[in-house]
Amino acid sequence: MTRPNILLISADQQRADCLGFMGRRVKTPHLDQLAAEGTHFTACITPSVVCQPARASILTGQLCRTHGVHDNGIDLDPDVGEKGWAGAMAAAGYQTSLFGKAHFSTYHTYEPTGTPECLRSSAQYGADWNGPYMGFEHLEMMLVGHNWWAPEKPPAGQHYERFYHMDGRGDEKTALMWDNAGDTKDAAQVWHSRLPVAWHNTPWTADRAIEWIKHGRDESRPFCTWVSFPDPHHPFDCPEPWSWLHKPEDVDLPKNRTRSYEGKPWWHKAAMEGEPADPKFADIRKAYSRIQPQTDAQLREIIANTYGQIAFIDHQVGRLMIALQEAGLAENTIVTYISDHGDWLGDHGLILKGPMHYEGLLRVPMIVRGPGVRAGVAVHQPVSTLDLGATFYDYGAADPLQTQHGTSLRPLLESADATRDFALNEWGLLPGRVGVALELRTVRTRTHKMTIDLISGAGELYDLVADPFEQTNLFDAPEAAAMRKRLEAYIATRPDDQRPDATPVGTA
Repeated sequence: MTRPNILLISADQQRADCLGFMGRRVKTPHLDQLAAEGTHFTACITPSVVCQPARASILTGQLCRTHGVHDNGIDLDPDVGEKGWAGAMAAAGYQTSLFGKAHFSTYHTYEPTGTPECLRSSAQYGADWNGPYMGFEHLEMMLVGHNWWAPEKPPAGQHYERFYHMDGRGDEKTALMWDNAGDTKDAAQVWHSRLPVAWHNTPWTADRAIEWIKHGRDESRPFCTWVSFPDPHHPFDCPEPWSWLHKPEDVDLPKNRTRSYEGKPWWHKAAMEGEPADPKFADIRKAYSRIQPQTDAQLREIIANTYGQIAFIDHQVGRLMIALQEAGLAENTIVTYISDHGDWLGDHGLILKGPMHYEGLLRVPMIVRGPGVRAGVAVHQPVSTLDLGATFYDYGAADPLQTQHGTSLRPLLESADATRDFALNEWGLLPGRVGVALELRTVRTRTHKMTIDLISGAGELYDLVADPFEQTNLFDAPEAAAMRKRLEAYIATRPDDQRPDATPVGTA
């Protein structure tokens, strides 16, 4: 068999359980089919629970304290990024490409940084620029992709922004994008966007990837492609008619949706109520990055809109699968669907993300279909999106160009006998985010999860079998002392190759 093509499809901020086949009331027929035809990982975690560290880890195969992007607002060093799986697969003969959201570098910066993702520097890159960048030979990107902000006007922006403004009517589109077409009960950051879907970045991302698969690639080489959608990230601004697909009264609410800090580590309350230390961006962090408690009616609006965003992405996944079929590539392409991290989405009365590593935020979807991959199988071993690079090298007969913390998923994909003990996650928060510095380390096994702040020594430990809603913190419980010691030993296996704190160049 010739070496398989690799197609990685990612969402942004999608929970692991927000899939139809997982029992949630969200319509995902194409992802349901993909899972039926492949292997689904029920205990896949993100290496870090915020965008830039997680994406840098996916690309490099390294935990965030090693590749250096330990918080949002820190740029990935190109010398490290170019040695990630895109660069390694290109060195092995693959044609590498990326479509959609990259976010390896900071968008909102204090000063121009010169990267193609920096809003203040993007005008330096002309309409004929398509890479290379971070090991990808061909790129078609959008900047930010979350419609709290209007798409940049050329000559700033990148490929999507030029598409959006090409007819000179970008301001009209943005007015429609921000116009709420229906009552959303004053729910935070929720509206039915009136932007016509033909101009939305979700179908644009799929369109560009499909065009490249059909007409743009070098057919003499296998490809390794990342198709990266920027939703279902907040704001919850799903466009009509997709925003009406799920009725708020029909969605499923979390079992525990009461915000309480009782029995939780000190940083839970500090993260939600403290003042961000960065005065330039304190207002946006509080307005955009925090959502106050919502009523059940408001939470239903948020969940229904999120489900619409996911269904809109699911539709594009179906289109991508059809494109593979039409190009004669379906039988020899490994397709993987993931998200960079999850969203609390009402669990514990919380929405969005932050330093509370509950399952809704920590766990992410991972579905893999392809030659040799078992079909209709659920794998319950703890894994991570950190493992993707090692998996691509395994299937693509490629050699890594730098240290890897991930391990190939191929044994788990092809055999029922393979096992894993644990997966790791980390985040080095600087005080600009929530007002306090945190050095978090998390370990997830099949049955337990523990997070420790290395600075204060505080932590939380949950028995996920007996306590699936993570109500009872066993970190200091005598009956859990042996388990805590075991989980601490797992965390201690982390290689001693960490970089010092980096200096942020902006917010994210």
